[in-house]
Parts: sequence; structure tokens; C-alpha cells
Amino acid sequence: MTVQEAHSNAGPEISRADVIARAQEIAPRLRERALEAEEARCCPAATVDDYRQTGLIRMIQPRRYGGQEMGWDVLCEVTEILAAACGSQAWIQRICTGHAQILATFQPQAQDDVWGKDHDTLISAAFDPTGRGRPVDGGYVFSGRHGFSSGIDHCDWHICGGFKELDDGKLDGPFFFLVPRRDVEIIDDWHTMALRGTGSKSFEVKDAFVPEHRTLDVRKARDGNGPGTVINTAPVYRTPRGGITTTGFAALTVGMAKGVLGDWYDYTRPRKSRGNPVGARESVQVLAAEASAQIEAAHLLYFTTITNAQRKLEAGEKFSELELAYSRRNVGYACKLALEAGTRLFNAAGGRALFEGHSLERQYRNLIGAASHHGVNWEVLGASFGKIILEPDAHKRVDLGFE
Repeated sequence: MTVQEAHSNAGPEISRADVIARAQEIAPRLRERALEAEEARCCPAATVDDYRQTGLIRMIQPRRYGGQEMGWDVLCEVTEILAAACGSQAWIQRICTGHAQILATFQPQAQDDVWGKDHDTLISAAFDPTGRGRPVDGGYVFSGRHGFSSGIDHCDWHICGGFKELDDGKLDGPFFFLVPRRDVEIIDDWHTMALRGTGSKSFEVKDAFVPEHRTLDVRKARDGNGPGTVINTAPVYRTPRGGITTTGFAALTVGMAKGVLGDWYDYTRPRKSRGNPVGARESVQVLAAEASAQIEAAHLLYFTTITNAQRKLEAGEKFSELELAYSRRNVGYACKLALEAGTRLFNAAGGRALFEGHSLERQYRNLIGAASHHGVNWEVLGASFGKIILEPDAHKRVDLGFE
């Protein structure tokens, strides 16, 4: 399929307000299916169908493949709404939508391989560079065992992290290797205390041929300079990975904290202890105020970061190392605030909230899982910001709006 032919297949344009409304419409369905997702250890097929029908999983996909090329800020808004209903199912929307952004930066032929015949094709990923690609004529023979591939049961293509082997025995990379489902063996090992419904199973690839055009230099992907950006010119495809895209994990974490807060309100309002209304206690009232303020502050911290970044991308500007560290700092601290608020709420819920099957208990476990992601680790992200901001090199300093 040529670029011109693909453009003719572009879907109808939808607005930010449209996708927000669609997310709000299907959120109650996710809540109804939350236990189903938990028990199956996989996102329900009905939810994935909802994402496809509403276009919520093609928000960032190129227009020439039926997508909308929306910014990462809009993705965060949608993700947060869904995560408040069910963190596991929202995780799949966020992850698979984000993987479309990565594929859009691969060479155009790789994009055609995946989306040329079916714009609804989904992609899973395992980014840790555990695989190895041995060079052969036209590409590489790739092998590797990979973990934490969220939504893999619903995906027909897979992005694998790995290195290219050089003739002298050294390794070049890391690179992303794109492989079809037929080359993947799924390993059913997703038995976890949190985010069970994400189905983030492991998989193995053995001696699969990967043509050169299905590889992507991770360094270019991190900088938003992949070869696909020559054709896919929307700002979202130049979004730096890690420093900016991790706001998507903050959206998930804050959304789950909102879910905990909403469930805690519903649980606490009618609750009595020894015949007395729990909500009448001043200490509980203060907790309601403080936890909700923490979650709102967490939202404002990460969401202001991504909206400012989106404006910078639209202006065609680059990010300094300090600006990326600043973004990572805000993401990490937002998740820290959200987890602290959720933990205080759950601790105040009493022993009955410990029983399995309770929505509050499930949302809190998912919140713990989201805040445990390596991309939002506060100690690591805080230290990286502190290191750069305290360096004596004055030329690295920029106005971040807080000095």
C-alpha cells in the first residue's frame, strides 16, 4: 500500500471532546468487567472491541491508517478517565495506543506490514533489550525471551528490545525488533497481586527472521527522531520517550487513585463503627479533604507537564536534558502523591476492605502495581533531576517556571 492509498483510508476526524465523551461513556462498562478481567488475568475481548469501536485505541495512530494523530496530552486525559473505572483495562488502552506511536516512527514499510491490511491491528511490546539479532542477508535472525508484554493476547505484532551482534563479537544498540505473532510463543506466567487484568505475559522468539526495515534504533526512538517521522509529521511522533511519554503512566496511577477515592467515598458514607457513623469523625473528614487534594495536586503536576510539553512540540522546539529530567521528576512525584493518598484511604477503610472481590481492594492493589513501574520510581527520577539541576554548568539551566 502506498502512502497515497493509505491516506484514502483515513478515518473521520474526531475532536478531543469526542474522545473524552467516548471514554466517559464506556468507563462504566470497564467497571462492570473489572472482576472478569481480574479472574481471566486478561483484558476482556469486549473491552478491546469497545476501544476499537470508539477509536480510543487509534487516537495516536497515523491518519493514513485510520488514526487521529492526537497529542499525548489527550491520551493522558482519556487514560485517567478509564483508569478510575478499572486500572487493568485502562492499562491496555494506554499501552497499545502508545505502541502505535512507536510503530509510526519505524520505517514506512514496517508500518505497512502491520497496518496495511488492517488498521485495527494492535501491537504489544517488551522493551528490555534481552534479545539478540544475528546479521544475515537482508536483516537479522532474532531470538530472545521477553517479559511484561501487556495485552499480548490481543496483539498480532510485537516490539522486542535487543541488540544487533557485530562481526567482532560486540553488540550494537539497543534496537527494537518488530516480529509477527507467528514468530512468538506466549508464556502464561502472569500470576500477580496487582494489574492482573493486563495479561502482561512473557513471550519467546526463536530464530525469527526480522528484515532490516523492521528494526529501529532505540536512541532515535527516545529522541523522537525515528525514520517514520519523515512521513508522520504530527508533533506526537516527535515526543521523546521516557522523559515525556512516562506521563502516560502518571495518568494511569492518578486515575487509579481517583478510583480508590471514589470507592472509599461510597464505602465510607454509610459505614458505621460500633453504631456510630464513621464519616462523622473529624479525623475522617480531614482525611477525605487531604487525600482528595493530594490526588488533585498529582493530576495538576503531571498534566501541566504534558500540556506544556505538547505546546513545545507543536512549536517544533527541542527538549534539553534538564527539561526532560524536570518532566521525569514531576511524573515520579505525582505517582508518589497518588500512592500516598490511596494508601491512607485504604488504611482507614478497616478490616472489611481486605476481603477479595471488593472494588476498593482491587483498585488499591492496581494502584500499588502502577506506582511500582520502573518508569515512575521517585528515588531514581528525583535523583536524576537533582544531579542535573545542581551541576555548575550554567548553560544547562533553563527557565522551568519555578525560579
